[in-house]
Amino acid sequence: MSTQTLRLAALFSDHAVVQQGQTVAVWGWMKPKSRVRVCLGATVAQNLSGADGKFLVHLPRMAAGGPFELKVESIDDGESITRKDIYVGEVWLASGQSNMEWTHMQVCGEADTGALACDGVRMFSTPRRSFAGRQSDVDAVWERGDDDTAVGIFSAVAYFFAKRLHKELGVKIGIINSSWGGTIVEAWTSRETLINNPDVAPWVLSLDNTVNDPEFWAPHEDVDLTDPIARQGLPADVSVNFPEDPGNNAFAEGWADAKCDMSDWSQMRLPGVWNNKHPFSGIFWFRMEVEIPSNWQGKDILLCIGAVDKQDTTYFNGVQVGKTGARFEQNFWNVPRKYTVPANLVKTGKNVIAVRAYSFAYHGGLIGPKNTMFIVPKEAADDKTQRIPLAGNWDYRIEHNLGVVATGNAGAHPGPGVANTPGILYDNMIAPLVPYSMKGAIWYQGESNASENFRIDSKKYERGIVDMIRDWRFSWAQGAFPFIQVQLANYQNALDFDENSTWANLRESQRRSLSEPNTGMAVIIDAGEAGNIHPADKETVGFRLAQWALAETYRKNIVATGPLYEGCQIDGNTMRIKFKNVGGGLVSKDGALKTFYIAGCDQTFEPAKAVIDGNEVVLSNPNVSEPMAARYAWADNPEGCNLYNAEGLPASPFRTDTW
Repeated sequence: MSTQTLRLAALFSDHAVVQQGQTVAVWGWMKPKSRVRVCLGATVAQNLSGADGKFLVHLPRMAAGGPFELKVESIDDGESITRKDIYVGEVWLASGQSNMEWTHMQVCGEADTGALACDGVRMFSTPRRSFAGRQSDVDAVWERGDDDTAVGIFSAVAYFFAKRLHKELGVKIGIINSSWGGTIVEAWTSRETLINNPDVAPWVLSLDNTVNDPEFWAPHEDVDLTDPIARQGLPADVSVNFPEDPGNNAFAEGWADAKCDMSDWSQMRLPGVWNNKHPFSGIFWFRMEVEIPSNWQGKDILLCIGAVDKQDTTYFNGVQVGKTGARFEQNFWNVPRKYTVPANLVKTGKNVIAVRAYSFAYHGGLIGPKNTMFIVPKEAADDKTQRIPLAGNWDYRIEHNLGVVATGNAGAHPGPGVANTPGILYDNMIAPLVPYSMKGAIWYQGESNASENFRIDSKKYERGIVDMIRDWRFSWAQGAFPFIQVQLANYQNALDFDENSTWANLRESQRRSLSEPNTGMAVIIDAGEAGNIHPADKETVGFRLAQWALAETYRKNIVATGPLYEGCQIDGNTMRIKFKNVGGGLVSKDGALKTFYIAGCDQTFEPAKAVIDGNEVVLSNPNVSEPMAARYAWADNPEGCNLYNAEGLPASPFRTDTW
């Protein structure tokens, strides 16, 4: 019996959405120099695979519709693959750091996500990977938005963006979510582009020398190179920061066995993190007894325990059935676990699930979300009525207390396995998606660059984000596709004005980057939280991203965004600020305009009286007789900034000076 060689890229799974009105790239791997035919419904295209076996076929443009079957076949030997429930609609890439990554369940906790379900949205969530070298594929599938289990782990911002587009356009919206919390723009940009930035090039060249030094790899000589996860997930030398796993001694003591003595165990409600009660890193064991009905006996079952922060070894009736993560690998900290329990381990009545959770830094635990924690016969995996929920009280016991490890400072040790390594997320989480045909990209990032800790800091971010936009557009070869970023929200202590605000500087870099063609911005200076870098209001963010897309990309007769600074004019002892995107006019929300400041040649900023005059705001202060510069909403969390357009969209913070 021959072994099948035909394989499609992961992006071409059941439930995929492909881009309408553009040629659709379809690729995969097969026998070298073979003929391949691709059919999507009645649309057909054909090509040859290369000497390396990779093929790329472009289907002609199609109108929105579906569902269709995607059939790919080798003409020479008859091998074929069929994918079902494929739609032609609108496809957007969603990327950035944690505020883009944040899921509905992380925002809503245990709230029911059923009300969010929308059949018009599908999402492909790229797993977080930081392997060495440029990757050719990822391990993920398209999920439907009418599945409340799936929608709970969708990016909340991207989902609200897509849901509004679906409502307005009436076609299926596909989101390719490729995001990772705490990451910098340098990680998402290719090495080829970074090396041309004088602020970053020395770092890239230094990294080349460091990673290729045998001493760099000395701490990892015991890694099993036959294990693909351990090999590809090798971290840089961060062992000085993170504590090693002291060894799985508890298994030998019977902690996974059904007859384990539970007298020394306590209880914890899961999903959750143990750090709320035990503020340290370590290795915890969690156990739950479940009653298996008689009609499950003799069947394989699917064991879903949700995400485990950061690594786990999972047992069923004392036998290991799954394991995720190796050494200091953090790639899987919020990836829900799904393990198959073979039929011979399944018995009627009491069965024991045991999870050994290892976290070497930050938080640890079984973090869910709630609706990803259940067991079910594998043959009925989609039948929610047969699922036995696993959220609730679990028994737990501490195997190893590894102390307080709150900061690994991984950014100081770039290399394989560390997300904030220049170019590594481009290689792992962007390059494998190219050249999937899409309409454009949405981007929510910048918090990690709003400091002096990285080469591209708040004042240099304009160059960094423009480089990345151009980099991605070159890679996709679709021209200047729409790129919409989220300007940083208000955060930290509320202030009227802070001349040295790093977040204000980064917002200014974001605003200035709009000089790049076909770029837009969602202003959310009113949607943040002083004490939460992950504000809960993700719906406003998604709505305003969609506002720009509907106005500028889909040509709806609406204003794209809030007022944006366009220019200024000195008029005696006043300064006139002109805006674009005023829509139905400038308005002051909740009283007189606030957080406008002006300065003269002494560069000392004073609060300004601000009055709306048509599409302009007139500024004055009796202590500033010859104004030279103005700033608006210039603080990490500018208290009371209240300039909007009549459509209810806030003005972007700005400055007129370059001091």
